[in-house]
Amino acid sequence: MIMSGHVIGLLKEYMHDLVDQATQETKADEQFGFSQTPYRPDQAISDLLALLDDRIESEGMQVGLPHNFLHQMWSLCNEASAEIAERVWLEGNIGNHITSKAQTREVTYRALIDFIESRSRKET
Repeated sequence: MIMSGHVIGLLKEYMHDLVDQATQETKADEQFGFSQTPYRPDQAISDLLALLDDRIESEGMQVGLPHNFLHQMWSLCNEASAEIAERVWLEGNIGNHITSKAQTREVTYRALIDFIESRSRKET
């Protein structure tokens, strides 16, 4: 699956929204004294797919997303899941200690974008 620059840009924007949302949730939790629960890359991917489903339903055609985009992303995320989990684990254990939901999402989504872009380069 080759994605256009426009579609990758939209995907990055949606991912950024999810990272911002997690940052706000963490701040709110800290204000009320709640501790953070562990958050995994597979949860970040699930959150992204849920957001994509919502956005495709509400604005998909208007912003230029293909009609089968969610199915393509689902398949792509399944293929990339082991590589993403390994990268998040490595970054969390070698230097960048990933301690929050926002950090997990950020690293997960960066790994997913890298996976998508590397596959696009191979297919062209």
